[in-house]
Amino acid sequence: MTPTDAKRPLQLNDQGQLRHFLSLDGLPRELLTEILDTADSFLEVGARAVKKVPLLRGKTVCNVFFENSTRTRTTFELAAQRLSADVITLNVSTSSTSKGETLTDTLRNLEAMAADMFVVRHADSGAAHFIAEHVCPEVAVINGGDGRHAHPTQGMLDMLTIRRHKGGFENLSVAIVGDILHSRVARSNMLALRTLGCPDIRVIAPKTLLPEGIEQYGVRVFTDMNEGMRDVDVVIMLRLQRERMQGGLLPSEGEFYKLYGLNTQRLELAKPDAIVMHPGPINRGVEIESAVADGAQSVILNQVTYGIAIRMAVLSMAMSGQTAQRQIDSESVSEEQQ
Repeated sequence: MTPTDAKRPLQLNDQGQLRHFLSLDGLPRELLTEILDTADSFLEVGARAVKKVPLLRGKTVCNVFFENSTRTRTTFELAAQRLSADVITLNVSTSSTSKGETLTDTLRNLEAMAADMFVVRHADSGAAHFIAEHVCPEVAVINGGDGRHAHPTQGMLDMLTIRRHKGGFENLSVAIVGDILHSRVARSNMLALRTLGCPDIRVIAPKTLLPEGIEQYGVRVFTDMNEGMRDVDVVIMLRLQRERMQGGLLPSEGEFYKLYGLNTQRLELAKPDAIVMHPGPINRGVEIESAVADGAQSVILNQVTYGIAIRMAVLSMAMSGQTAQRQIDSESVSEEQQ
């Protein structure tokens, strides 16, 4: 699980603009900051009586969800609609692939619908990257979460949440707590925090829920919750992903909550102005106490609001990057013909 720059050339066009958004691996700090700044400008749109801008008018965004989701799918739909795009949402998990159709065949059928952008969510790691490699050049691909690998828009909405509540990253201590092993959110957050200059990234989990080589992300590892929570500025809780677990990784959910659940007493170990985050869905009484989830330090609902703005930013930037690349390609063809 070593971070690499392997996916960067596919994600960026020749001018360094966003072309696809598949992972935070290898993306420069300047681009992540541009995404955050763009999302900040879109937050104002959400406060208007008419919550629309014409940036993607005439474009079609196709949400292709091979894996069930409510929060991610809904916020992508809202983001595309607020950009004035036409939106098609396909729950492929209950459709063609369940009847034996290959991913490539599904892709070709979707291309025939003349969509300009695919937002892809898939249970297999690397699926969005595969689609981006094989899709026609006019289509942008956004990763809405793939297996254990990446959830880049969730990572960026978490970064926007932190920046808006803490002002920056340079002096922060951030703790990511829970099922690190199966969490694509944890991976995206670790990469984003490191790229944006956070000096103290902590992961807190039992040894059975820590992946091998996690130290290569530049994090400090704690298996004692109380020790890891001391004086942190931000706490990001993760849910137990039972659907991805194999074997006896945990004795019981009750035992996990006893040792790693975030309750009021444990939160007192953090700084007094620490914020509490969670990508959702929340399992109350498993990884977080209701008094904390609903408390004054919780910014969980803010994350949902910021998620729409981040997805608006990514959709608009990727479409702009694709348009710029097509202009470059057409100019190159014209020069060759002269």
